[in-house]
Amino acid sequence: MFSHITVGCSDLERASAFYDSVLIPIGLQRRAVTPDGGPAASCWVSTIAPLPRFYVYLPFDRKPATVGNGSMLAFTAPSLDAVNRAYAAGLLAGGTDEGIPGTRPQYGIGYYGAYLRDPDGNKVHIAFRGDLQPSS
Repeated sequence: MFSHITVGCSDLERASAFYDSVLIPIGLQRRAVTPDGGPAASCWVSTIAPLPRFYVYLPFDRKPATVGNGSMLAFTAPSLDAVNRAYAAGLLAGGTDEGIPGTRPQYGIGYYGAYLRDPDGNKVHIAFRGDLQPSS
């Protein structure tokens, strides 16, 4: 459904370290970005598909990065443990708590997630969707 999602940042190195800490535990990897004439960026992709992609950029217009009120990035984790590891790593990498890891039954049976703010204030959600896992 999505090709890519992009958020702005004020410090690409700091933002890249934060997203490495959160996204690597859930199975995404940072890939090299070929400059396209735009600003510097970092990109993360799944190890099994080229799309969708997640980018962090210095804003193209060179104005300060800002967060969207009501905006949130939600990433799927392969397990409850991956949610916990991503959340803890994100805090250590400069993120702030927006909701500790735990069940969120209002979203579905087996739904488990955590919420963070990245160093620029973007809201990030890491979720294990037990409600969508195949039955054994």
